[in-house]
Amino acid sequence: MDTNPPPVEELRRVDAELARLDARRAELLARRAWLLGVLYAPPARPAAPPFPGAVTPAETSPRGAQNVLLTLGGTLLAIAALAFTLVSWGSMGIAGRSAVLLAVTSAALAAPAVLLRRGLASTAEAVGALGLVLTVLDAYALHRVALPGTDGLGYAAVASAVLAGLWAGYGGLLRRLRLPFPAAVAAAQLPLPLGVLAAGGGPAAVAWAAVLTAAADVLLLGRPVRAEARIAAGASAGVLAAWALPVGTWLSLTSPWTGAPLLLGCAALCLYAARAVRPAASALAVVAGLAAVAAVGGPPRAALPPEWTVPVYAVCGLALASLWRPVRAGWIPGAVRAGFGLAGGGVAAVGVLWALPPVLAGVLGPADRSAGLWSGRHAAPVLADHPATAVLVLLLGAVAAATAGGVWGRWGAVALGWALLTALPVALELSYAAGLAVRLVATAAALGLAVRPGAAARGLPEPEPEPEPEPAPGSVPERPEGAWGASWTAGAAVPAAPPAPGALLGWTGLAAALASAGSALLLALDVRAATFVVLGVLLALFTAAAVLGAGAVRETAAGAAVLAAAGLAGAGAAAAGLSAAAAGLVLLLVPAGTAALAVRVRSVAAEPTGVAVGALGVALTVPRPAVLALALALGGVVAAATALRPERRRAASWAAGALFLAAAWVRLAVWGVSVPEAYTLPVTVPALVVGLLRRRRDPEASSWAAYGPGLAVTLVPGLAAVWSDPDWVRPLLLGAGALAVTLLGARFRLQAPLVLGGTALVLVGAHELAPYVVQLVGALPRWLPPAAAGLLLLAVGATYERRLCEARMLRERLARMR
Repeated sequence: MDTNPPPVEELRRVDAELARLDARRAELLARRAWLLGVLYAPPARPAAPPFPGAVTPAETSPRGAQNVLLTLGGTLLAIAALAFTLVSWGSMGIAGRSAVLLAVTSAALAAPAVLLRRGLASTAEAVGALGLVLTVLDAYALHRVALPGTDGLGYAAVASAVLAGLWAGYGGLLRRLRLPFPAAVAAAQLPLPLGVLAAGGGPAAVAWAAVLTAAADVLLLGRPVRAEARIAAGASAGVLAAWALPVGTWLSLTSPWTGAPLLLGCAALCLYAARAVRPAASALAVVAGLAAVAAVGGPPRAALPPEWTVPVYAVCGLALASLWRPVRAGWIPGAVRAGFGLAGGGVAAVGVLWALPPVLAGVLGPADRSAGLWSGRHAAPVLADHPATAVLVLLLGAVAAATAGGVWGRWGAVALGWALLTALPVALELSYAAGLAVRLVATAAALGLAVRPGAAARGLPEPEPEPEPEPAPGSVPERPEGAWGASWTAGAAVPAAPPAPGALLGWTGLAAALASAGSALLLALDVRAATFVVLGVLLALFTAAAVLGAGAVRETAAGAAVLAAAGLAGAGAAAAGLSAAAAGLVLLLVPAGTAALAVRVRSVAAEPTGVAVGALGVALTVPRPAVLALALALGGVVAAATALRPERRRAASWAAGALFLAAAWVRLAVWGVSVPEAYTLPVTVPALVVGLLRRRRDPEASSWAAYGPGLAVTLVPGLAAVWSDPDWVRPLLLGAGALAVTLLGARFRLQAPLVLGGTALVLVGAHELAPYVVQLVGALPRWLPPAAAGLLLLAVGATYERRLCEARMLRERLARMR
């Protein structure tokens, strides 16, 4: 019997088997690639499913899942035991209840030993934790059954001590368990505080118990025990100290002699902890320093009046900060010294902030002008009720900053020294004259520092200058001439180097001088004689600073000196009873003086300040036009004198011309002159002269730039006046002038005079012919104008091309003109 299938069927089977083999081969290759990836890939990066149907890697590790399950199981068992103890306790007799708890606790405590031998460490931890919880319940049950009349707090103190010892011993027996030792440390925090509370101790006694317990924890930090126990001890000590410190601070305010020892104990505890925990040494030293300041400052603060509270703590803070630089090297560790410096400096800084209100009152208090100028009465002092001991705090801060050394220490000494002088009149309630004298002394001292900052910066290291780029070939290197590392070239300050100690102190002195000078001047305005005295002293001080200083201080002092001189001039005018306009003329002496001095002493700030004072003087004369004309003329004279200097020639000459012109216009207006040519010709003539001089220097200059403005100033207003003037004199004169300008433009081939003059001449002629044209048009028949217009259009159209050629030739001729 032939069992071979037909060829067609056999071919189908072969193809199917080959397809199945190909699919299996592809599946095996994919599996192989995935296995290789698992073997050589990093273990922390889960691999993606290699092929459809593969199992996705788990999101939780087996150990993590195990720990979660064990934790949940232990927690549930503990809850069940608690419920059994609290709820179901009464359904059993005393023997049964004791037997159940004892059996369950013993089993829970013994099971971890067996589990550890079998390698089930996590399960042993969970069961051991359950056993520890059961011991707590055993202690509670013992109190309820055997010792119901015992004091709860006392029993809790004893029970926590016993449990701490039992848990420590249990951890010693089963050293592979990690939980018993931290639990024992946590339980050991309760005996002393609970025992003191049970004995009726107050807040101080309980705080001492917390401090002693925390001290035991800190001692444990330095012992070679397990990391879990050290972590628990450190956390417990931090919690107890965080509770004891506020209690000690409160006691230092209410009962200093009780709170001081407690705070000192906290400080000692923090210092010992800083030795054991090196990374947190600075932070612990800060806490220790603050506690020591509060402890030491409490008793003297209570014995002295209230205004001495801040100075006492400031002294303690500065004494603590002085340990930042011990006399003997290695006496105090560096991290602890840094913490002491930060704590003491912070206390001193708070004291300085408390002492600042008198400083602000000394600077801004005189700005109150409710008493009036030169009234002889003074405004009520500001912040007069602030304790006078503020000046002592400022003095202590200045001395401490001076002894601290360094750039910022020196700067702090300077700033606090000026603040001390400024606060003296307010804090000590000095008399009016004494207050003025102190402010002037502060101004002089600050200006002296600004002029010679190197004296105050002596001994301080200077920053290394940055390397200067090499100058380009043929260029001239500039040397800095200004003070404090800045070069002043053409009136602009160019920073030359990083800020140096001298620069910092110099700028501070300059700012302080300006503030004190302003305060002294505001206060001097109460009395006439004081105003003159203060202004004279300020003028002398700032003039001396301008002469002796350099750079920024010289320019600022020069500007301030000009303002002081202006103040003296204005005060003198007011004292003489002069009007505002007359006082404005007096103020013009200031720009005249600065312009005269500028010939020998060049100052970037003095001249602009003088110009500003002159502008104020001119503004005061505006209500009286005659005086205004005189003021403008005097200003023109000053500007013309300034124009003699080569570096000021261009700007000052234009300013002088404008001032003279304005003076002429104002004078013409005062005389009642309404002829426009009287106002325009004084502009036209100088403008044409200037244009002529320019054309001589530059023959290629355009006539529009040289002569156009000057001609337009007269021709345009003249044309406007002609069209509104029925008389014949103005049209005749303007026409003659326009004709002369046109002929000159044609003669010298100048475009601007030819066009402007010709246009003006045509418009004047049109104005003169207009009445006759109107009369002629009125006398002709009505059909004649349209007919004339038509004929004109025909004529223009007939000669259009010729006219275009002529116009093109005329335009080319004009273009060739200048």
